[in-house]
Amino acid sequence: MNTVSLTDVASYLPGEPVPAEFYTEYPGAEDKLRHHPMFKIPPLRHHVAADETNADMIERAVQPLIERHGRDEIRNVDVLLVHSQLPDLPFVGAGTEVARRLDLHPEWLIDVANAGCASFVYMLKLARRLLTTTDARTALICNAQSAAGQCFTQSEVRRLAQAAIPGDGCGVGYVTTSAGAPVLDVETRHIGDYAGDMTVMLDDGRKYWEAGESQLRIGFTEASIAKVLARGNRLVPEAVTDLCGRLGVATTEIDVFITNQPNRAFLRNWREALQLPSERHLHTFDQCGNLFGAAIPITLDRAIHSQHVKDGDLVVLGGFAHAGDFAGAAAIRWHSGRG
Repeated sequence: MNTVSLTDVASYLPGEPVPAEFYTEYPGAEDKLRHHPMFKIPPLRHHVAADETNADMIERAVQPLIERHGRDEIRNVDVLLVHSQLPDLPFVGAGTEVARRLDLHPEWLIDVANAGCASFVYMLKLARRLLTTTDARTALICNAQSAAGQCFTQSEVRRLAQAAIPGDGCGVGYVTTSAGAPVLDVETRHIGDYAGDMTVMLDDGRKYWEAGESQLRIGFTEASIAKVLARGNRLVPEAVTDLCGRLGVATTEIDVFITNQPNRAFLRNWREALQLPSERHLHTFDQCGNLFGAAIPITLDRAIHSQHVKDGDLVVLGGFAHAGDFAGAAAIRWHSGRG
């Protein structure tokens, strides 16, 4: 079997940081859920511009990879995997537009609709499988999150506690058949029992695509929040523990742990369950909020840049999606090719 490496990552954050006051000082801002652990507000986040698309963000995020590895090398990727948390168009994923913008001609192009906040882990597994079972030798995996500056800034949604948590951004990974930064193993779990538990709401009862005046929001209730917290607290440590068990290492031997970042409660509970000190569990929640699927590659990119990830580190990526219908973890023996 070919060794597959996460050779490099890069990221892009749109616009200037948006302060918490954008939400908390909005007329009619509710506070009944504001102090719930699920909705404790981060100081900052970023929002896409009104005309900024997922493909725009991916194009910008990929530019550092082009600068470091050469335009021809990126242009010749065999596999392109794209996850857009909020698709720009009905029916059409962003993948083909990304290929057009970057002049890519991949044999494999997949818009990945599932795995949500842990989709970077899932796409890493897909890329690894394609690079070990086909003639493909390179892959570009892309996570774009653009819901914060669009859905959550709607006039009626903006006043809700849920609106202040998300942020927008994009992270990308370059995967190759090489031994530089080997992907040691990937654990993924699709959990059908929880499918459909994440819901969206419209006060007039219409389908989201039907004409109307009510504004789309996530259907949080006290009961559903409690279920998501309980599941999330359990699913990520379980996936990471099983992954480490297969590798023959204790979770305490993880040098760098990076996850999706729904809120501070999950971040604290995950590292405590895995017996990791806070300095080894890196996140960008206070600067970027909940970045959904883009959180893992963005945080990893920033950690490499700040030298919080060092050559030889055992890096574990983990997360769960939606109301718990997916969970996964990946282990990488990191080596930076950035020079």
